[in-house]
Amino acid sequence: MAIKASAPIGIFDSGIGGLTVAKAVRQLLPNEQIIYFGDTAHLPYGDKSTAAIQAYSVKIADVLLNAGCKLILIACNSASAAAFDLVKAYVASKAHVENVIDPVVDYLRETHLHQKVGLIGTKQTVNSGVYLQKINALNVGIDLQSLPTPLLVPMIEEGFHKNEVSEAIIASYLSQPLFEDIKAMVLGCTHYPLIKAQIHAFYQGRVSIIDSSEIVAKSVKALLAYHNLMDHGAKREDQFMVSDFTPSFQHATKLFFGTSISLKKYPLWE
Repeated sequence: MAIKASAPIGIFDSGIGGLTVAKAVRQLLPNEQIIYFGDTAHLPYGDKSTAAIQAYSVKIADVLLNAGCKLILIACNSASAAAFDLVKAYVASKAHVENVIDPVVDYLRETHLHQKVGLIGTKQTVNSGVYLQKINALNVGIDLQSLPTPLLVPMIEEGFHKNEVSEAIIASYLSQPLFEDIKAMVLGCTHYPLIKAQIHAFYQGRVSIIDSSEIVAKSVKALLAYHNLMDHGAKREDQFMVSDFTPSFQHATKLFFGTSISLKKYPLWE
């Protein structure tokens, strides 16, 4: 069955951090309908096993396929690292699949040849080595230095990302010797755009801050345009689903998406 341009874009993440990517996609592609799925029952993915992340990701892909999505965007670095190939094989020709890692690697190839680049992310993303493998495979002289920064996600989700405590934690991570003389810093987690200003302030303009949400949104637009799948019809209402619901998730959505949205509970397993 042919994929329709009027079909929605499916976006999923381990929780609500991927709303930073959904926000960037909506800003760049205002006509597109977005169906977002946050697996809040199983967050965070950053400390889960590869097998667990793969099981969750395939289940969510199935939900988005049943919703008729033309493209499934894995808006989670941990799931992109652990499950992209599996999800792509599972989805097959029913929809296109994009992740949040490959567009960033392509961007680095275009802008930071023969430079030292830093990356911060979850334990799962960094320890998987996926960014390092993909960048080394380019063979363009990029020296990637990666550091797991596990305190940042809970800090952001609990609202402690705009005070002296967060500044001290961010400074402690970014002051590590492995980041000495870097020319760019990749925000390797969808939560990190919320502390982009603080990271920028720490470096005082000396280092380029690479926000993957903006880069990924541009990649999604290019992919849809290439396949003639841009929706030029009337805008339909976006949908936001989570596998578990608490008032704190609802409250935090405004933090990530920039505006209040209504979450619908959709359990993955009854």
